[in-house]
Amino acid sequence: MTKRRLALVGAGMATCRLLDELLARDALVRFDISVFGEEPGGIYNRILLARVVAGEAPDAIRTKPLSWFEERGVTLHDGAAVTRLDTTRKLVLTADGAARRYDLAVVATGSQPQVPAIPGATVEGGALRPGVLVYRTMNDGLALREAARRGSSAIVLGGGLLGIEAAKALSDAGLHVTIVHAPQTLMNAQLDPLAGEMLARQIEMSGIFVRLGRTIETINGHADGGAGPSPEDEAGAASDGGPVDNVTLDDGKTLPCDLVVLACGVRPRVDVARASGLPINRGIVVNDVLATEVPGVYALGDCAEHRGNNPGLVAPAWEQAAVLADVLTAAAPQARYRGSKLYTRLKVAGLDVATMGTLAAELETDDVIEVVEQRRSAYRKLVVRDGRLVSATLVGNTRAAATLVQLFDRGDLMPADPLEALCPQVVVASATPADRTVCACNKVSEAAVCQSIDEGCDSVEAIAAATRAGTGCGSCKNELARLLARPGKKRTPLAAVG
Repeated sequence: MTKRRLALVGAGMATCRLLDELLARDALVRFDISVFGEEPGGIYNRILLARVVAGEAPDAIRTKPLSWFEERGVTLHDGAAVTRLDTTRKLVLTADGAARRYDLAVVATGSQPQVPAIPGATVEGGALRPGVLVYRTMNDGLALREAARRGSSAIVLGGGLLGIEAAKALSDAGLHVTIVHAPQTLMNAQLDPLAGEMLARQIEMSGIFVRLGRTIETINGHADGGAGPSPEDEAGAASDGGPVDNVTLDDGKTLPCDLVVLACGVRPRVDVARASGLPINRGIVVNDVLATEVPGVYALGDCAEHRGNNPGLVAPAWEQAAVLADVLTAAAPQARYRGSKLYTRLKVAGLDVATMGTLAAELETDDVIEVVEQRRSAYRKLVVRDGRLVSATLVGNTRAAATLVQLFDRGDLMPADPLEALCPQVVVASATPADRTVCACNKVSEAAVCQSIDEGCDSVEAIAAATRAGTGCGSCKNELARLLARPGKKRTPLAAVG
């Protein structure tokens, strides 16, 4: 049997999961698989980048090191920036001038940071000013760590998931940190105003300052005397290159700092797709089998747009990877991706947030249940429609997250008293271990974890390798350790706590 050449363009988390799904379906029997990645060293878990900022080695978050590719016979071209696909001759063209043939190609180029046009943010040539950083890649994390060692104060522009993670990592490193966020609500894409208020309280209690409803007007440096570009300069004008000294907010106030982190969101990275002539809207347009209009070319993950949606989250990319692997290997040729139910988790020390579904009730008949604990700065909200959970928001108390994700994802009926769903020990008491979810990111049941332990997994890392539990946001690792520590084997598992 002649093997076909399958090229995966991009070496991020979507490609990582696609490789797992392909190999689980014996794809190497029919494909020679090549992966093209700009960054050296293999594939890492971007969700855990804050751990690198905090001082851990890059290998601590690496999910597929170079040895993984060598051992499995998958070719990795790392440090190889793809410039475009020649879809007529079926060639992958890279920046070093090489051209490699493919039969099928998957574009998984992910997303890239949005850099706002702030006067003083860049120097001549368009590079970011010394002391101004973005937060997306391993190099960004290492640069941020090094800057934190030299600096004493930081401004983080953006109060979304990445911004809060970066702010907490810098604060833990000993810096004086302020988050500047244009909307009045932190994580405004996921949280309503009351939930955002509770999160802001928790962040400020952790020692981080928060400025809501504010933007940065200019970034000022030593070489321009701390004054920033003149009012006559056009927006985004380059500075003369001096290190950051302070920022001026839109209310005229000046905040001193020696580090500015731009965490203003991301957008699909479609430069390769555009150069290759693939159809693009916001992202690369794909159908229900993740195929583009160009024969033999597929796309998934942050760079892909399906039915007008581009969620930019890890879980949808993983669901897409399972469908695409089914289609490419013919393991389930009728498999289709119909969209994802969205689940978001912020998990940094002392700051717990979990959300799923829509931001607010959408129908007049929706039942809304809210629990507000002012003294604990905790907030929990459920939206129930026809007896089923359609959204949930948890801030400060996320113990019920795994149970709620299970109810939300499967569309199971809620308890007669919906408040019982916030007490996971009550909800799961009558469930079997196969029904209880330990890892919400990967939908791994307690029974699967216990089976891996019974079969010889003797560490959290071994359980993760066998089941994928703990390889997403990592918030379930304490529960894995607890299950692992139980005396004896083949016993009735404990109830999951999230």
